[in-house]
Amino acid sequence: MEGGWNRARQISRRVARGAADAGRATVRATKATANGTARASKATAKGARKVGKATRRLTYAGGAGRTGLGRLIELSAGNSACDALVTVALASTVFFGVPVGEARGSVALYLVITMLPFGLLAPFVGPILDRFRSGRRYVMAGTLFGRGLLCFAMAAAVGPGDLPTLFIGALGVLVLSKAYNVSRAAIMPSVLPADITLVSANARVALFTLVSAGVAVPVGAGLTAWLGSAMILRVAMVGFLLLGVVAVRLPRHVDSPDTEEEGAAPRWRTLLKVGPAVAEAVWANVAIRVFSGFLLFFLLFLVQDQAVPWLAAAEPWARDPFFDIPKTIALLAGAAGLGGLAGAAVANWTRNHAPQLIVLATLALTVVTAIVTAVFFGLWTALAISLVAAFAQELGKLALDAIVQREIGEEVRSSTFGVVEAVLQLAWVFGGLVGLVLSLTESSLAGLVTLAVLLTAALGWLLVLRRRRVRATKAELRRRRAEAPAPSGAPSGAATAHAEPGPHRETAAPEEDSAYDEPTPYDQTVPYDELRGGEEPRKEKIDPTKPLTNPNG
Repeated sequence: MEGGWNRARQISRRVARGAADAGRATVRATKATANGTARASKATAKGARKVGKATRRLTYAGGAGRTGLGRLIELSAGNSACDALVTVALASTVFFGVPVGEARGSVALYLVITMLPFGLLAPFVGPILDRFRSGRRYVMAGTLFGRGLLCFAMAAAVGPGDLPTLFIGALGVLVLSKAYNVSRAAIMPSVLPADITLVSANARVALFTLVSAGVAVPVGAGLTAWLGSAMILRVAMVGFLLLGVVAVRLPRHVDSPDTEEEGAAPRWRTLLKVGPAVAEAVWANVAIRVFSGFLLFFLLFLVQDQAVPWLAAAEPWARDPFFDIPKTIALLAGAAGLGGLAGAAVANWTRNHAPQLIVLATLALTVVTAIVTAVFFGLWTALAISLVAAFAQELGKLALDAIVQREIGEEVRSSTFGVVEAVLQLAWVFGGLVGLVLSLTESSLAGLVTLAVLLTAALGWLLVLRRRRVRATKAELRRRRAEAPAPSGAPSGAATAHAEPGPHRETAAPEEDSAYDEPTPYDQTVPYDELRGGEEPRKEKIDPTKPLTNPNG
């Protein structure tokens, strides 16, 4: 009996020691986990601080930190990342996993809904922004706060599958995003450092926005698969609200004073009132946008229908086992992203080169690429044309922004950018609809040949108009030189010397060039018709309310 009690006590002691050992092991494991988590958190925070410091050095380089350009770059990068999260969330709810036949109808409906607001709101967005140019910071903040509220509404509509609310919310986000881009482009000359040109500043903003969007898309896709679309929309909502606060804290000199007289009638901008230089750049970008929208949807549905050569082999064994549909789409998307980054990098590298020639050169590049792709269509030419389309769209748009910022006065700059953004969006949507329709033929040759012919015709038309304008300009200069009286005590060629066009502006005939009837405060010299008696061109006064910026950007 006593031996049984001893045996029981030994067993109980062993159990107690085992439990104590297990408890100590659990405590050690908990401490190790906590220490590992703390070390990982410290390493992550340290890495994030290093990345943030490196990014700040890049965004604030060249005097961008003093003028506010650095803050504008960071704000635009955050805006692009949040827009990318919204796009990923909506794509996963509306278009992901839809059969090809149904996807065409959904995409066509989305494109039509995308087109309608710009046709209706384009005449109003720009003039409204011009009316509030003394509070552009608050206008930009309002676009960000508005998108945050729309993301909250769309997140609530994801669960019950309320497609009308999702479409209306996506429409509002798109309109407010374009309004933000218009305001950001309009204030660029106000934050331009003295050592940076407009093309380079626009390229720097575009480069950081593309990088932030490229990082946000895979992160958003992973979080959407883990947490769901509603949660990603709520994350985007928080991001937009925080960015709205950052927009309010931009430097005060981005707000331009209202210089128009009270009661003056608002001025409206159309493509007929922007001058030949801006109109030429706009029409070239319209052709490039049609090309980009067409190519996106045309190639996408050709690949989904397996109507491309590397997927359309009659026998399964003859098909390439690597380049299936998902991998092909991923490669095309990667080529497009790389092309956009290359376009921003090249725009930053061109610096002082003429943006007008850059626009025509990008259009010529798209024409050549479209012709080569139509003749030798295959996987590698499809990748090449995707890269070139994104490259031309990015580089051409940056050059167009610089032309508008240089040629259009500040009092109507927002309305001009509003018209330009609307026209380019409509062109992209139109190209997408045409590509969607032509993809039904399942013939790559028919679509690409049509695209090449239209692009060639557009390029030829612009070159003919440019040649006529140059000839008219030269004839007008010769007439002015012949009629200009020689100043007393000066050689006869003095007046001729003053009639030469300045380095920052293209002189055109008065009856053709309506863009120069409103000189902007960023012109370096006075136009010819303001000279008096062969006097030296006087310098414009620099606005003292905008220190450290470049008045001749």
